[in-house]
Amino acid sequence: MRIGILGLGRIGAFHAETLSGLAAVESLVFSDPFADAAKAAAERFGAEVADSPEAVLAAGVDGVVIAAATDAHPGLILACVDAGVPVFCEKPVARTMAEGVEVLRAVEGRDVPVQIGYNRRFDAGFAAARAAVRGGELGTLHTVRSTTLDPAPPPAAYVAASGGIFRDCSVHDFDIIRWVTGREVSEVYAAGGNRGAGYIREAGDADTTGAILTLDDGTLAVVSNSRHNARGYDVRMEIHGFEDSIAVGLEDKLPLRSVEPGATFPAGTPHDFFMDRFAAAYRAELSAFTEVVAGTRPSPCTIADALEAGWVAEACTLSLHEHRPVTVEEVRQA
Repeated sequence: MRIGILGLGRIGAFHAETLSGLAAVESLVFSDPFADAAKAAAERFGAEVADSPEAVLAAGVDGVVIAAATDAHPGLILACVDAGVPVFCEKPVARTMAEGVEVLRAVEGRDVPVQIGYNRRFDAGFAAARAAVRGGELGTLHTVRSTTLDPAPPPAAYVAASGGIFRDCSVHDFDIIRWVTGREVSEVYAAGGNRGAGYIREAGDADTTGAILTLDDGTLAVVSNSRHNARGYDVRMEIHGFEDSIAVGLEDKLPLRSVEPGATFPAGTPHDFFMDRFAAAYRAELSAFTEVVAGTRPSPCTIADALEAGWVAEACTLSLHEHRPVTVEEVRQA
């Protein structure tokens, strides 16, 4: 098949490399507002260059991967759907939830699949956790713990435009909690602080946060996030039930140092980058998209799925600023 890529920045170039290695992909067409970026990537991966998204869609592509700036997501998604071309778009759907809802309404009832990029759904550990929960191995759940700790904060310009840590970082935890447990979040209580980079505080954001989520069956989920984790990129999940407890991310590249006498775990070099931790998941995610394009599977992460995680992020953001519990329904109706 022939796949177009819109946006050849860091993640777009990474997707280009992944797609170029998939047997199902025969050719690639690139477009980026910075022509030199598209040209350099095309030379590296043997792809064609188009001078606009419209030119990509006119180039006979079977599917499109959107890795452009967030503000461009709504327009590009709708352009692909209008052209009848299956589309994969990195999260978020749009910069604001209102815009995201507009995109959802615009594509509802259309027979063109849209897949939103939440790569943890394709990680082997998280997939095994979902299977264990859905298979009843843990019994009734009572506690979930989800952690995302970055080794260093993103640049000031990114933080200023990101919408906050809950919207750009924690949202991955919110999505994977929903996906693994099969439950919805009903209420949140969030807190945060700033002990590191001053520009994060100046942007009105927190660099370290904790949130307690109450799921719709009463299960408690505890989410921990930070922009500062000197030992590396730490993504984990614990799921505790009345019959058993399991964990994702407890492996030798876990960025923690045990101080127990005689302990040798973890013994590997810590993960230091999200592309390192989730390289296999990204490949599986785009392999799934080729199946979506081929019409052999439905979208594994729809716009509606992505928006549900977004509503939880909105509730946590409001809770952080107002120091109170917030229901998801409250922000949904705001």
